Amino acid sequence: MANRLFRKKSIDQIISDSQHHGSGLAKILGVRDLVSLGIAAIVGAGIFSTIGLASYNGGPAVSLLFVFVAFACVFTALSYAQFASTVPVSGSAYTYAYVAFGELFAWIIGWALVLEYAVSNMVVAISWSQYFVSMLAGFGLHIPRWLSMAPGYAFDAHQKMLEVGVDKLTGIDKLALEAYETAPRIGDTPIVFDLPAGIITLLVTALVYVGIRESKRASNIMVIIKVGIILAVICGGIFFIKPENWTPFAPNGMGGVMSSVAAVFFAFIGFDSISTTAEECKNPQRDLPRAMIYCLLICTVLYVAITLVLTGMVNYTELNVKDPLAYVFQYVGFDHMAGVISVTSVIAITSALLVYQLAQPRIWMTMSRDGLLWKKFATVHPKYKTPSYATIVTGIVVAVPSLFFKMDFFVDLTSVGTFFAFILVCGGVLYMDHSGLSQKSKFRVPYVNGKYLIGIGFVIALGLLWGYGQDIIKEWRSLSPLYIFEHKSLIIIFWIVWVVMSIYAYKYNFSLLPTTGILINLYLMTELGASNWIIFILWLLAGLIIYFMYGYRHSKLNRDAQALKD
Repeated sequence: MANRLFRKKSIDQIISDSQHHGSGLAKILGVRDLVSLGIAAIVGAGIFSTIGLASYNGGPAVSLLFVFVAFACVFTALSYAQFASTVPVSGSAYTYAYVAFGELFAWIIGWALVLEYAVSNMVVAISWSQYFVSMLAGFGLHIPRWLSMAPGYAFDAHQKMLEVGVDKLTGIDKLALEAYETAPRIGDTPIVFDLPAGIITLLVTALVYVGIRESKRASNIMVIIKVGIILAVICGGIFFIKPENWTPFAPNGMGGVMSSVAAVFFAFIGFDSISTTAEECKNPQRDLPRAMIYCLLICTVLYVAITLVLTGMVNYTELNVKDPLAYVFQYVGFDHMAGVISVTSVIAITSALLVYQLAQPRIWMTMSRDGLLWKKFATVHPKYKTPSYATIVTGIVVAVPSLFFKMDFFVDLTSVGTFFAFILVCGGVLYMDHSGLSQKSKFRVPYVNGKYLIGIGFVIALGLLWGYGQDIIKEWRSLSPLYIFEHKSLIIIFWIVWVVMSIYAYKYNFSLLPTTGILINLYLMTELGASNWIIFILWLLAGLIIYFMYGYRHSKLNRDAQALKD
């Protein structure tokens, strides 16, 4: 059984399978199109929504957190690029794990990617709804409150009103209370849901369904518009910057900055999604690596610049809003610019929604080809040349929860699944180097021998912790073993992994860059809440039940092996 669970697919076998099954997909994407799709995915709800919360928690120093997270993503992007040049097949990290670690890990990472893309799109859809409602209000059109928000906000506001009274409610809570009080009812239960989020998801799903060519054109147009507005915000906002707003630079210390890891990391999620379009690229082995690096560099520069502009225009304490780019111009009295931003933000966020809806069905299609999901998911539409059934299911899976769930619930959960995928991809490059598979790669992560450097880095990190982290050490000494187990386990795992990686690096001459990617992603994971990990583990357990009930028995690799025996 263990042999079956960890049976691997060869690179030649994967490429052969894709050529045999994937003839229905249209090969039309070039490097410019891929960069556009990458920017469309990355510059979405993150920069137009969560960047405000991140700045509120960390102050102007969040700009450095963007650099740090981008630094981590560069190592991961290089690893993705090597895999993409070696295995130019739809499936992203799922396919890469099949090559490096075997079927069980491939299923786990594929199931985690389902969570990443589906949950990311729920966040994007909800964010789109907020901007859309705000935009319509600017034109004098008002959607009823009970039709434009998650029921959780309304129920929370009602409960808060009962506890502290109406006078103590903030502006956002008052709007949510209005939704609760004006909503139609079934019995005593108010009917509240986010209709715009559901509608935009279905409309974008319809666009993705009818073809990659149409999706590419729409994405290119929307990317031009949103990059243009971001540059306008940066260039226009420079004239309203007050340097005193940058003091103190890190008002809540490193704790405040690192508390925004999930929000900042969410802003970078998406560069990996373009690897799911490998079978629709003209030259995937050349263009995918270039596109990943290009879009990541472009977006990092935009993020850092706009964070400094926002925190320079308005004090960080004012940025805990859902539409920070429009808000800062309203704050300085430039209402016309705020209106333009509201309109273009709707377009910008739509493009991110499009790319995620494009990526999810292609992963399901690849898993179905391998026998791990039902055959229907591998269906390619004869006219539109898209994975039709998987696209429809994706639309339903994203649209329904976006009608009813709060955005806050999803942001951290998205990051958990993505970190998990990133670590396995970086680890997969180490395996490829060790096994000799990297010789087939048309792009390789630059090799820097980490034989001594990784261990030296560990010693230096311990020295810095001892020299400058006495407060942290003192805090740990005061914690009970149970509390450490419940809330600090990941930090302990991080240090253990670093020790293990140091030993293996010395023994096998591990490459420094993918090893660094593993360690940075693992460290960022430690900053996420324990509740998200519980949900993620439950999600994986549900996935394993599906795998052992269906995927294990219907796996193409296992069926082929059984046929050879017979």
